[in-house]
Amino acid sequence: MQENLRKKRIGVLLVNLGTPAGTDFRSMRRYLAEFLSDRRVIEWSRLVWYPVLHGIVLNTRPKKSGAAYQRIWNTALDESPLRTYTRQQAELLQAAFAADTADTVDIDVEWAMRYGAPSIDKVTRAMAGRGCERIVMFPLYPQYSATTTATVCDAFFDSLKTMRFVPAVRTVPAYPEDPVYIEALAASIQHHLATLDFTPEVVLASYHGIPQSYAKRGDPYPDECLRTTNALRQKLGWSGDRLRMTFQSRFGPEEWLQPYTDKTVEQLAREGMKSVAVLNPGFVSDCLETVDEIGNEVAHIFRAHGGENFTHIPCLNADAEGMKVIEHLVRRELAGWL
Repeated sequence: MQENLRKKRIGVLLVNLGTPAGTDFRSMRRYLAEFLSDRRVIEWSRLVWYPVLHGIVLNTRPKKSGAAYQRIWNTALDESPLRTYTRQQAELLQAAFAADTADTVDIDVEWAMRYGAPSIDKVTRAMAGRGCERIVMFPLYPQYSATTTATVCDAFFDSLKTMRFVPAVRTVPAYPEDPVYIEALAASIQHHLATLDFTPEVVLASYHGIPQSYAKRGDPYPDECLRTTNALRQKLGWSGDRLRMTFQSRFGPEEWLQPYTDKTVEQLAREGMKSVAVLNPGFVSDCLETVDEIGNEVAHIFRAHGGENFTHIPCLNADAEGMKVIEHLVRRELAGWL
């Protein structure tokens, strides 16, 4: 009888891209090797890519990337901001469910990284070992891409394939124009702009890019970014000239999605524009690509070409608005399980 009355345990797994364990050469090399060996991320033939990766990239890029990570490193906790924010998101979501979970159900919230630690496999196995008979897995990417959402799903299901008992699972789909997400983005923009002593003439919505060839082969990512941008324009009541869409973080010799963020701010500065703001709607949490690439590198490009006022609008992170989005999407997928 007591066994029949035991609580059911439902797992919620938040998954983000990943982070190196440290900024030293060896840690960076290990992280980059895992990341850049993913066939979802680099689709080139292994015969072409591996000699470049192991002969050039992994011998040169770790030092440069390590220096960039060092500029944003959370020295108090000795970890990257992405790790800090993702853990905070899981803890806050756990607290939200602890306040209203029924006596017959426990919600077990965990977090993992696609690359680096804690790994998806390790955390998924731990959740199953604690009795999670159902798991909602949440890839923390608002816009779908095979290079992000799909590779997280690959790793998650690869882990399940090796288990004797496989939990029932659901995955949270991308949410490029979810009203709660758009409202949170709009609020974060308005709150940030209200703190400034200048008014940006243009606001750039900068998304992580992908090679154009990926989009031509069917990746819906550019369309999903446009859906987010259009929804945000409508919510804010801004024109296409006021809120523009750009793409950042290109890598390698291929043409990537355009217009490029760095080239755009350079052009705006050359044209005489003095004040610009940039936000990153495709990132749930601030990380190297937002804090350093935008907040440092792109800001420098703008000022070096005549711009004066530059601001980076932080990601939603673990703030109240950001947590509202995460909780809303998780509760939606838990419908019928609670």
